[in-house]
Amino acid sequence: MSANERRKKVDNKWISLSLKKKIQVFTGVVFLIISLSVIFDIWVVNFSLNDFRVILDDNAKSSDLIDTIEAESSWFEAYIKHPNEENHKEMEDAIDQTRKAVLSLPSDYSSMNIRRYAKTWSIKNSYANYIEKRDTVLGMNESNPEYIKQLYKVYDMQAYLHDYARSLMRYSLEDGKAVYVKKVRSLRKLPLVVILSGIMLFSVMISLSGLMNKTMIIPIMKLVNVSKEIASNNFFTDDVKVNNQDEMGDLVNAFNKMKYATGQYITTMEERRKMMDLLHKEELEKIEAEKNLETANLELLKSQINPHFLFNTLNVIGGMAKLEDADTTEKMIKALSTIFRYNLKTPQSEVVLAQELQVAGDYMYLQKMRFGSRIDYSIKCKVDKDLIMIPSFCLQPLLENSIIHGISKKEEGGKIFIDIRMKAEKIIITLVDTGIGMTQEELESLRLAIKQGTNGKIGIGLGNIYKRIKRMYFDGDVKLLSRKNQGTIVRVAIPHKNREG
Repeated sequence: MSANERRKKVDNKWISLSLKKKIQVFTGVVFLIISLSVIFDIWVVNFSLNDFRVILDDNAKSSDLIDTIEAESSWFEAYIKHPNEENHKEMEDAIDQTRKAVLSLPSDYSSMNIRRYAKTWSIKNSYANYIEKRDTVLGMNESNPEYIKQLYKVYDMQAYLHDYARSLMRYSLEDGKAVYVKKVRSLRKLPLVVILSGIMLFSVMISLSGLMNKTMIIPIMKLVNVSKEIASNNFFTDDVKVNNQDEMGDLVNAFNKMKYATGQYITTMEERRKMMDLLHKEELEKIEAEKNLETANLELLKSQINPHFLFNTLNVIGGMAKLEDADTTEKMIKALSTIFRYNLKTPQSEVVLAQELQVAGDYMYLQKMRFGSRIDYSIKCKVDKDLIMIPSFCLQPLLENSIIHGISKKEEGGKIFIDIRMKAEKIIITLVDTGIGMTQEELESLRLAIKQGTNGKIGIGLGNIYKRIKRMYFDGDVKLLSRKNQGTIVRVAIPHKNREG
């Protein structure tokens, strides 16, 4: 296999690796190179210093042997001449040091030349004989005829040991010199080994860095350049092309698809914008027509009063006129006239809350006259009714809806309660009645009819209020809650708005 084929095979293998694997391989190679460098440095240090340490240690031991033999000879002679306690102690210490020095002498044949090895064992054997002779003399009496003869033999043996130690020192130096010369030859070759190893490792790093650059950095730079084109609204520039089969390749393919899809989307949106511009006038006209229709419905709502309500109210007024003095009748007539006046002479879409509450109160007064104790009405207002603005003709239709569809259908009647308060910068109007209520199916049907504006199901009042609230306020809302035989809740939420001036 040629070098080019091998390189191509390596490139294909590298391209197929995932980004995680690539980073792991790169990190592993860097770690391996650093580890090899550290190991090589440690080996060089050990190679350079270990044998030198052994040479110095051997020379030191030989030197120590010479010193200890000389010290033992001196203290032995001093003790022989002056056998006191102090000289005896010093002699024993010197003897102990000599014994340790002899025992510490290296005797490994493989680590020394034959002369040094022979001299070492000569010293060890001679020292054993010397110990025996020395101890014999120390134990003899000076009056013994053999004492002087044996004493001089000890002196001679000390002289031999001293000569042997000097010879050993010389042989150790020769051994050390030979090892040093050999080490120096090897160390002179180390720079070449270091250079060759460095070149090889540097080549590996360069090759690996080239692969990382080719499969990671270059694709990213291509993506950056195309992204700049896209930022300039050029969505139809040439696609980014890479050979990666990893996550980077997937990213580039997805980027190309998104670029094309975004360009198509922008083109489509431009075409739609042009179409929307053409339809804009028609849409504005349609919105204006819907506003006019809402205004017409409001005016229609104001002009309509439930015929049954008027008829029954007039009957009650006639009956009360017969049974009572004119005060009650007058009050009922004033309440009715107030309602008529408000319905017919209020063009504004918004009024202060106080006006709505006045009309609602007059309306409920008339209904109380009709139903008597069957209706109980109460209101709790926690806002300034003279400042707060709400949609006109809002409360009375809700009350009418509760009476007609809820309270009047119960034989025992019921209660109506209105709560008005402000919450989170919104005016919340809650009307609760204890009428017949609705099933869940009826409630869902009513909610749908309100949203669709099907007046036949809900009556013009409730549906009109819902549409006006949605039209007048962006975040306005009308919610219905009900349970069968328990009652109904209508909750109106509109933005807080104070009376101007």
